[in-house]
Amino acid sequence: MDGWLSDPKGYWLARFHRDPKSTWVKDQRVFVDHGRPMPEGPALLKTRREMRYEDAASLWFELKSLGWTVAEPAWGADLEP
Repeated sequence: MDGWLSDPKGYWLARFHRDPKSTWVKDQRVFVDHGRPMPEGPALLKTRREMRYEDAASLWFELKSLGWTVAEPAWGADLEP
């Protein structure tokens, strides 16, 4: 399951999702994608960072403290039927 945050202006989104290739028990890794949905076509992805689960959780709470809010999925597997 993904976690999503939207910037205070509602323009950029951050998607936090598990790296399927990481060994979840020993080395938990998370991708953090920054981008925005486009009206026509695929989303505009600006960056992707891979980080340890603990670092991703810290980033989540830091963004929340800066005014980012929980958002609905905007792209990726969560939108597939």
